[in-house]
Amino acid sequence: MTTQSSLLSQVEAGVAWITLNRTAQRNALDIPTLKNLHTLLDGFNADPAVRVVVLTGSGRSFCAGADLDEWADAEARGALETYGWTETAHALMTRLHSLEKPTIAAINGTAVGAGMDLTLCCDLRIAGQSARFKAGYTSMAYSPDAGASWHLPRLIGSEQAKRLLFLDELWSADRALDAGLVGDVCADDQLLTVTSELAARLAAGPTFAFAQTKKLMREGAERSLPEQLQAELAAGLLCGRSEDGNEALRAAMEKRPARFVGR
Repeated sequence: MTTQSSLLSQVEAGVAWITLNRTAQRNALDIPTLKNLHTLLDGFNADPAVRVVVLTGSGRSFCAGADLDEWADAEARGALETYGWTETAHALMTRLHSLEKPTIAAINGTAVGAGMDLTLCCDLRIAGQSARFKAGYTSMAYSPDAGASWHLPRLIGSEQAKRLLFLDELWSADRALDAGLVGDVCADDQLLTVTSELAARLAAGPTFAFAQTKKLMREGAERSLPEQLQAELAAGLLCGRSEDGNEALRAAMEKRPARFVGR
């Protein structure tokens, strides 16, 4: 395991685990943490030994959102609009959303504001029973600034998204599951086990095809159906020519499980 200031990271069996580790601040995101997390993601995306990335938090909170102490200090200096948190957060959210590797958020406690937005940028979300979700913006007389206004309508529909954002309700894990905000809820003491099992399944899969699938889904909303079908054709050709594509065909002919390498 390596320590990078406010983050812990380790890679085991193809799975990179990143743990937000500012427990005294409930894992709030200051600019150094945002930048370090971005750097870690860049490294893991380029590392062929990493096939899946898991993001979680230490202590009782997943992430409390923006670091309000840093925010208040910037305001006291008259630099609230220029100190760079929003731009740095946007770069991180874009990096996480566009990562080629499958990503899982293991949500171990409260996810507020940009902390909730981090989970929305992941491909899959598993919540411990004690997890709670809160947009946190309108209570501060603020509008979303880290992607919630883009992700939420696509995940849970416009009306539910407006309810969560306008009323700033605190949603339980079960409410989040019912709305489609997370894909699974488990007992708190089973969160890492359940996440590890899912991550292992993904890590053993055809991660090159996963990357092409993620790209198709990200870009598909901007295309017509004929345009998307052409994109699917191009991606399918890449998959068919890949090592994993050749292995899948050989395994099917030889009636054995495929052994994918992510290329």
